Amino acid sequence: MPVSSQDKSFSWSPDPASGIQQRIIEADGLRFELAEAGTARSPKLAILLHGFPELNFSWRHQMPMLAAQGWRVWAPNLRGYGMSDRPDGIAAYRLHNLLEDVGALIDAAKAEYPAEEIMIVAHDWGAVIAWMFAIRQIRPIDRLVIMNVPHPKCAERELKHWRQLRKSWYIFFFQLPFVPEKMLLANDAKAVRRAFFESAAHKDRFAKSDLDVYAKAAQLPGAMQAMLNYYRALMRYADDRDPGDASVRVPTLVIWGENDLALDIHLLDGMEQWVPNLTLHRLPGISHWVQQDAPDKVNRIMTDWLQK
Repeated sequence: MPVSSQDKSFSWSPDPASGIQQRIIEADGLRFELAEAGTARSPKLAILLHGFPELNFSWRHQMPMLAAQGWRVWAPNLRGYGMSDRPDGIAAYRLHNLLEDVGALIDAAKAEYPAEEIMIVAHDWGAVIAWMFAIRQIRPIDRLVIMNVPHPKCAERELKHWRQLRKSWYIFFFQLPFVPEKMLLANDAKAVRRAFFESAAHKDRFAKSDLDVYAKAAQLPGAMQAMLNYYRALMRYADDRDPGDASVRVPTLVIWGENDLALDIHLLDGMEQWVPNLTLHRLPGISHWVQQDAPDKVNRIMTDWLQK
């Protein structure tokens, strides 16, 4: 049975000055913990998708910026994360289910107020979903912003090379039952905290209170298993990974922190073959957690791109 959010508690508390508010919303038969900002009657809708082992909290620096530019901003906690519902079993986290979640969230937002322009902004696992969402055209979108995840075809190519394969060891480790959960949650989820703090270029951006948000959410009953099931389902159901013609037909901005310990820089090579309207910004020295590690730079890049 899904873990429900009936108690209306939330995974974190926004700064009152940020303009971010929270609620629970139903979509695709599940209840999602949603952070939102901006006017509810804006015709411009931005859907922000977080990664592993994060939350919508990871977008706390971008949400006010987008709201100030007139966007209605929705940042859900993906299924299994935070106070969003957690269906049982690996199959519940198949990519096609994650794509349908995003489509249903867009439908829910449009039901509340029509959207004339839709943008998806995504990082890490959220970006895995976003790439495929755009390729398969699950719903029409107008813009795509990707952070530190390669196009599926670039990933497919580079995973055949030792330089990326050795960096992807954790994906294979995560296929084990029970052991990854125990390791990541041991000692008050110390490994979750270290994943952010030790790789960050600007460690002051990851205060103890910030790391506590992620660690506490990871320790919710069943949460870490659900989070790891994304990786298990991706490996188990190979058909879900097929990108078809792999073409992305909308203007796309890719922002990449170059000091990514898990993703080799060669993953960026040749992306324009499948993304003809591509703008790429590389941030030297910045970690995988790019939108938190260098929020001012990321916000400036996004602002410039949106204004163009």
